Amino acid sequence: MREITKALRGHYVKMTIAPLCKLIEAIFELMVPLVVAGIINVGIATGDFGFILWRGAWLLGLALLGIIFSVAGQYFAAEAAAQVGRTLRARLLGHVMALSHEQAGRFGAGRLINLVTGDVAQFQNGLNRLIRLGARVPFLAIGGVVMALILNPAIGLIFLGSTLLLSLTLYLIIRHLLPAYGRIQAEQDDLSRLTRENLTGARVIRAFHRQKTEEADFDRAAEDLARHTVRVGRIAALLNPVSSLLINFAIFATLWLGARHVYQDLSNPGELVALVSYMTTTLLAIAVAVFLVIICTQAMASAKRIEAVLGTKPSIVDGDGAVPQAHAPALRFEGVSFTYHQSARPALADISFTLRAGETLGVIGGTGSGKSTLAGLILRFMDPQRGTVRIGGAPAPDYTLRDLRSRIGYAPQKASLFSGTVAENLRMSAPDATDAALWEALEIAQAADFVREMPHGLDSVIEQGGLNLSGGQRQRLGIAQTLVRKPCILVLDDSFSALDYLTDRALGQALTAWASDTAMVLISQRAASIRHADQILVLRDGQAAGLGTHGELLASCTVYQEICRSQGLEGQVD
Repeated sequence: MREITKALRGHYVKMTIAPLCKLIEAIFELMVPLVVAGIINVGIATGDFGFILWRGAWLLGLALLGIIFSVAGQYFAAEAAAQVGRTLRARLLGHVMALSHEQAGRFGAGRLINLVTGDVAQFQNGLNRLIRLGARVPFLAIGGVVMALILNPAIGLIFLGSTLLLSLTLYLIIRHLLPAYGRIQAEQDDLSRLTRENLTGARVIRAFHRQKTEEADFDRAAEDLARHTVRVGRIAALLNPVSSLLINFAIFATLWLGARHVYQDLSNPGELVALVSYMTTTLLAIAVAVFLVIICTQAMASAKRIEAVLGTKPSIVDGDGAVPQAHAPALRFEGVSFTYHQSARPALADISFTLRAGETLGVIGGTGSGKSTLAGLILRFMDPQRGTVRIGGAPAPDYTLRDLRSRIGYAPQKASLFSGTVAENLRMSAPDATDAALWEALEIAQAADFVREMPHGLDSVIEQGGLNLSGGQRQRLGIAQTLVRKPCILVLDDSFSALDYLTDRALGQALTAWASDTAMVLISQRAASIRHADQILVLRDGQAAGLGTHGELLASCTVYQEICRSQGLEGQVD
């Protein structure tokens, strides 16, 4: 739990003050039965009204002090737990963002979302309860037994027996509860995953009329979760009646034996009342301790899940800080191979090419041929297992991540737009860009016309994910967002897929004119989009099936010939 411990640093003062306040409150609580016993034995027995008022004032003072220390303890506990929760959420989000795509994929998006929300909240709740009750409950339980033994050793033995019996019974119940909580958390992850898949893939589900199938899968997962939750709830439901039964039985035994002692003048009424009060305090403290153990066990399960993510060291880290070499190629792959975790075959195998500033590399291939993997290696979302990716003549791992990615512009197939204005989205890549620079990027990306038609131009609001835009509009804004940075290397990962052919052609011509000093990697499934590139890399099952110009590949590469033939471009060399 090293990473969890780091999150606690800086909060130790509040985490110390809170249990001390609760401990002082418990001391005052244990003093109350003694004061009440004195009122009964002296004030009521002798009719001394002044003594009763004086001891009543004591009780009022103990109550006020108890309230003050209780509120203070709860405040500091809640404050410390909330700050630890905030620290964990921030660290989790930052750490997940630092993980490579492959590492994040191992955990899964559903689990990572649950960690940042549900698991952190559960750990925060457990920490809050532990700080508040961790010192108070054991002190009340042990203190009640000790005070009972001091007042009346014979009746104190009833305390010990009842305490041990209650503890054993509750332990047996908890023993059946704890394993079930781990299963419930795993099923919550599955339910979260299904919910996310259904929401993000709603259009596809409707298009293929798979609503009933998805609903059945969701209902099955929800039913499994409900069944195990109900089973755990039934076992947990035994806690209250069993605790109440044992507590009331112990009180009955105390009253029966205490009454005999009073009748035989071995004790007095005030002492009997104090013993019953201590008995109730002790056994209720044990019952509260059981709930505390359950909550803390759930919190520890969440802590282990959080630790598993925070304990995963990012495989992509900053280099020492490379300097681009003069006259070196902008981008160079030297025998690059990459295989995803637990994959049977490499996603890319022995890929080599050289791209200089002002040149364009077209990348084409079927689905699963490794096109997006190549883009990820350029941006250093992951590192190759073999070979070297060189940026400006220096190996990519030698750069700092900030420096490396500041040199590269990336537009994915699915543009990521955030809730905000058009200008705010475009300035994601260049916060200091002027309005003129934004309009220039929009003109090149063929997006200026529809932005001008929007109600407020650059200040028009875009919904989360660009839901108020069409697919082609989102892609063009994503390309404009990348162009604002004016990168040294521009990577367009199938970001023309939602565009019509006329817009595709106009955009390609505008990019060619703009990228006179920029190396451009144009990934596409359309041969028409890349036919004018200086080089075209043809991928098939992660391997290079061909590398050359459009005309050279038409003459020598069977795979490229098949692609062009399927798209009606066979024989078109220009």
